[in-house]
Amino acid sequence: MKGKILVTGGTGYIGSHTVVELQNAGYEVIIIDNLSNSNKNVVDGIEKITGIRPIFKELDCTDKEEMRNLFSQYPGINGIIHFAASKAVGESVQKPLLYYRNNLDSLLNLLELMPEFNIESFVFSSSCTVYGQPDTLPVTENAPIKPALSPYGNTKQIAEEIIQDTVHSGASLKSIILRYFNPIGAHPSAEIGELPLGVPQNLVPFVTQTAAGLRKELSVFGDDYNTPDGSCIRDYINVVDLAKAHVIAVTRMLENKMKKPVEIFNLGTGKGLSVLEIIQTFEKVTGVKLPYKIVGRREGDIEKVWADPEFANKELGWTAKESVEDTLLSAWKWQLHVMENN
Repeated sequence: MKGKILVTGGTGYIGSHTVVELQNAGYEVIIIDNLSNSNKNVVDGIEKITGIRPIFKELDCTDKEEMRNLFSQYPGINGIIHFAASKAVGESVQKPLLYYRNNLDSLLNLLELMPEFNIESFVFSSSCTVYGQPDTLPVTENAPIKPALSPYGNTKQIAEEIIQDTVHSGASLKSIILRYFNPIGAHPSAEIGELPLGVPQNLVPFVTQTAAGLRKELSVFGDDYNTPDGSCIRDYINVVDLAKAHVIAVTRMLENKMKKPVEIFNLGTGKGLSVLEIIQTFEKVTGVKLPYKIVGRREGDIEKVWADPEFANKELGWTAKESVEDTLLSAWKWQLHVMENN
């Protein structure tokens, strides 16, 4: 085994795909998740893909004593990948205190407990929302951090500052902060994928559920933005490509290859696609017609953003490889798998 990695939020969407890639790379994985937006059956899917069943504990990272007990129960953890957070922009505008409590308390607990158990390596799941609406596109890691457009975005900005301040204070800690653009798709096996509880807050699960007839129609939030077709533009990245970047980041830390104690990388494809382009591409690759309607803009949404991934490409040796067509097809196969098995 290469090492023992704790993955918080590991039954969630990106977390579960990362667990698969960690196990495939030879790491031992411990998952904790409070199952607030995921299902423990995901562990079965991970086992089917990798042949290895990760340790799973139903735990909330905001409960410090329970977290301390976990670290005592599983000594020798080498690094942490921290996904556990509430993540819906729209919901965060409606429920700001839930987002501040959940997203910041969980981080503070981990950073306070890590030195007690001699854990020094920390990968943080951040977001391109920290850039707000950027002045120039594509976005590099040196782009200014703008005032957040949502409480969710603000929690990511504050969390990054907490990590940097903690490292700056002389704590025995190193961290790689990964700023994702928009993860979509599912594992090609269709054993795991994006399965939000309740009404999806992200575009592609709503697309696949609408195509499957589970939702009446898809709402496109605004067609009057300053973009070629009037709908918002995002950089959509395949979730397996994204997961592989986390394995590279953990390995980089454990092998002491970091150039400085905190490193920040944009993870994206470098290409922006509009909401309407995603709908059209989905219809093309699946042959399924998608009912949708244009509605008003949604508070907190950024007009257009896509990554300049060159730094991650060069420094990590990582690139996004999967096409948007294959990625949308994988999301559709996952949706069909879910319906067959429910």
